[in-house]
Amino acid sequence: MSLNVDIIKIIGEFSLNVRIQSDKKRIGILGASGSGKSMTLRCIAGIDVPVSGHIDIGGCTLYDSAANINLKPQKRNVGYMFQNYALFPTMTVLQNVCCGLKGKSEENVEKAAAMLNRMKLNGYEQRLPGELSGGQQQRVALARILVCQPRLILLDEPFSALDQYLRDRMQRETLELLNEYDGQVIMVSHSRDELFQFSEDLFVMREGSIMASGSPSDVFENPGKIEVAKMTGCKNFSDVEVIDEYHVFALGWGIELEFSKKIPPSIKHVGYRAHEFVPVWGERKKNCIKCNVDYVDILPFENRYYIKPESDSRNPDDVLCWYVQTNSVKTDECERVPDYLQFAEDEIMLLE
Repeated sequence: MSLNVDIIKIIGEFSLNVRIQSDKKRIGILGASGSGKSMTLRCIAGIDVPVSGHIDIGGCTLYDSAANINLKPQKRNVGYMFQNYALFPTMTVLQNVCCGLKGKSEENVEKAAAMLNRMKLNGYEQRLPGELSGGQQQRVALARILVCQPRLILLDEPFSALDQYLRDRMQRETLELLNEYDGQVIMVSHSRDELFQFSEDLFVMREGSIMASGSPSDVFENPGKIEVAKMTGCKNFSDVEVIDEYHVFALGWGIELEFSKKIPPSIKHVGYRAHEFVPVWGERKKNCIKCNVDYVDILPFENRYYIKPESDSRNPDDVLCWYVQTNSVKTDECERVPDYLQFAEDEIMLLE
């Protein structure tokens, strides 16, 4: 099955211009609040109507402005899990799961009961949603979607209302449950960790547009643009001046960086992840910066060092972040700060 979305929608001064094409089963959309993630889902579900464009799933057209096609939400066979789960508060768990089914009531009850059993919710059939935990409510909402066998499932920030412990557990459980589902699933989130684990195809949104797409590993390793690198969690950035085909000067950090491969002329910035620095004691090596520590945050499982740049910059964004897991370094290394931090060439991001 292949999903094709190519739509434009304008609300006030906000413009959504999204193009998504994927035949993968697990599709992730990463973006900050207000980037247009939920609006994209609502257009696919038929809740909102684009100004123009086309949406189809597996060759079935849901929306086409040129052909004047706009299927009603109930005709699209798309399951939508809202952030608040949208369970009916005065209906029992069983009634909530049955409400989307058509056909004889006895058969519907059997299907709903079987799905609740699969969700490990047997024994909760007659409870009201308000009597359930957040994780249990989410499973009821997912059961209500899956029992209808939709061709596509939309998950809108599904774990945002849960605490960290429950969020991690529900992520694992949801992935296990969806392994048996044959259709496509789109999950939107502002959490890069959630989507890195979930997605086979990842799309990064910013201000209503897709900035990057590909496998999660490709997008994280080669973001291409500084905005995408920030969304994937990179902490260290500097504007650069290109010296020649193999050297740049990082203006914010006050150091020269050398590369063994030619540097694309379009590069305007470099980025570096906080966990990738190589500590160096003794003589300075290639692509190093003095480890002049400004301050340190001591956390339960990692230390976060903030390193002053070698330039005279007073821009707080030019301070480098070095994150060290406390169980990953030798005892003697924990007791003394290195003389330099080295940028591993393969880990330096060249960004437009």
